[in-house]
Amino acid sequence: MKIILTFTLLMIPGVVSSISVTGYSGGGVTITCKYNRGYTANEKYFCKGQWPTKCSDLIRTDIKDKWFKYGRFSLHDNTRSAVLEVEIRNLREEDSGMYYCVVDRLLFKDSYTEVNLKVIRDQQIGSVRGYSGGNVIINYKYEMKLKDPLIDICNTAANKCFPVIITNRAAEWEQDRRFSVQDDRSAGLLRVFIRDLNENDSGEYKITVKVSEEYSFFSEFNLIIRDDDCCVKSISLSAAAGGSVNISCKYPQSHISDVKFLCWRSGADLCAEETSVKESRRWSPEGKIQLYDDREEQLLTGSISHVTEQDSEYWCGVQSDQGHKSFITRVLIHVTGTGDFP
Repeated sequence: MKIILTFTLLMIPGVVSSISVTGYSGGGVTITCKYNRGYTANEKYFCKGQWPTKCSDLIRTDIKDKWFKYGRFSLHDNTRSAVLEVEIRNLREEDSGMYYCVVDRLLFKDSYTEVNLKVIRDQQIGSVRGYSGGNVIINYKYEMKLKDPLIDICNTAANKCFPVIITNRAAEWEQDRRFSVQDDRSAGLLRVFIRDLNENDSGEYKITVKVSEEYSFFSEFNLIIRDDDCCVKSISLSAAAGGSVNISCKYPQSHISDVKFLCWRSGADLCAEETSVKESRRWSPEGKIQLYDDREEQLLTGSISHVTEQDSEYWCGVQSDQGHKSFITRVLIHVTGTGDFP
């Protein structure tokens, strides 16, 4: 059926192709429309509505090989590749509908590519707070089940990109310098881990997921890195094997109402096991790790029992209401000998 539909479209005068695109509210999409190389000099435009009489221009340009921006829309007429790139930012559900990438042919019927856009409601990332010397995990949720997507993470202000290719469905972390990506497709969740933060990491970032040669979707967020005087970057403790050790971590006033956690680091696992506490002055459930959050003192305390040599590194941190994690204080535990068991 798809082959028949494509053939029928190509037989209609002016129709080049048809593209189906999915985006998420608050985020954006980039669409690539091919056109005949004989029309590189022609003006290009992007419109929405019923073709051709009720298709309202959203953006139009005769500029070549440079991005032209108008409101939420941007066009890039790439004459070398004979493609028109369209970017739409700050998507809304009401943006769903039929669009057209169009080559203005003056004396002839305009040549166009049909774009069927569907916008799914979603909560975008917005802003993420981290701290010098710490780490952050940023969660980006999407619904589509994709095969081997290409994922780019870019600092848009510095024009620096860190491409990471996910090649299978295994929920493993792929690393590129201080940046790591985990594509958990069963959960429809993309996790971005940035380690060893410093204040120069602050800025605007863009996560792009390339679905096909025809389009990609993206989310932009502001990363804010502070060097807060309240918090120690790293603490070292000692404990006897089999015994217990007490931990104590300060956190910034801005995170008083957030969930607090203690995360065990094991090899490549960024958070192999985690215990969290959601309320003030109440202990977390009994277990190997117990936590207590005193919000008046901005202090997370707790204990780790039955310590072994594997309990060498933990992180104290906070979790935002969007699920983003900020690792603030590194807790290093030196395990010695064999202690007295209770």
